[in-house]
Amino acid sequence: MNKLKVAVIGVGSMGSNHARLFAELPAAHLVAVADSNLALAENIGERYSCKAYADYIDMLAAEKPDAVSVVVPTAMHEKVASAVLRAGSHVLIEKPIASTLEEGERLVALATKVNRKLMVGHIVRFNPAIRNLRERIQANELGHIFQIMCRRIGPFPARIRDVGVVIDLAPHDIDVMRFLTGTEPVRVFAEIAKRVHTDHEDLVFGLLGFPQDITGALEINWLTPTKVREVLVLGERGMFRVDDLTQDLYFYENAAAEGELWQSLRTIKGVSEGTMVRYALKRYEPLRAELEAFLDCILNDTEEPVNGQDGLQALRIALALIESGVTHKSIEV
Repeated sequence: MNKLKVAVIGVGSMGSNHARLFAELPAAHLVAVADSNLALAENIGERYSCKAYADYIDMLAAEKPDAVSVVVPTAMHEKVASAVLRAGSHVLIEKPIASTLEEGERLVALATKVNRKLMVGHIVRFNPAIRNLRERIQANELGHIFQIMCRRIGPFPARIRDVGVVIDLAPHDIDVMRFLTGTEPVRVFAEIAKRVHTDHEDLVFGLLGFPQDITGALEINWLTPTKVREVLVLGERGMFRVDDLTQDLYFYENAAAEGELWQSLRTIKGVSEGTMVRYALKRYEPLRAELEAFLDCILNDTEEPVNGQDGLQALRIALALIESGVTHKSIEV
């Protein structure tokens, strides 16, 4: 198998996992890591038998990697990823794509100009339960979708300093809603608050209006002393529930929706409790699947599974949620 020379810039908690997996994947040869904390980079380099650099510019010049994971604070995404692209490397950039739309748009334009892949790390798409759910929705097992609800709550992560909970976490759930419905929201409304993490908002409750009368809702905070990652999709035939942490997928049947697919909502008898099913799914590490997909799109010269436009759209909607929270108005997107 052809191997790509890969590197990781930023080897904190998430970046160290990128390095670990690149060191294991058959299609990758981890040649270097870079971090402004040289001791940290050296520790990771020693662990995975690759070179360590304090300066990513030096690393790019010396190692000339084919592909690079950029896992640095959001405010540095454009600066670092631009340098990687100009050095001739393909880029996987952790979400969000950038801290502003203008920065993200410049990155997408640069990737196109230099003919390099730019993939955005929306890792939830690679959760096996989410992928199986999408297949079932596309097979029309749920009928018409009424509502999608995403909950992403837990304690404040010490790694975050430069953005609030909306920019850091909402792109996950915005992207999941787009991924599952295949549509784009047309308006958003949100309530945001600063309770503990006073530099930025640490709580958001948002509503998203999608075409075909689909309602989206997301609840995200850094205030809950237990971690919850949940997706609920309600439709004519019942409700799917994903536990993102355990990779479990459940279906709660609407027993009143029987027989052939109905012509319209009026033909449904009503809603009543039916059978609950927990699907047996093969579990795997979503980040591994994401990195494999990144390497595969380079080796086979195919479109990125999550491209720059996906990243821009998730950021655009997240910023609209913040605008709505500040102005207390519904925002058309």
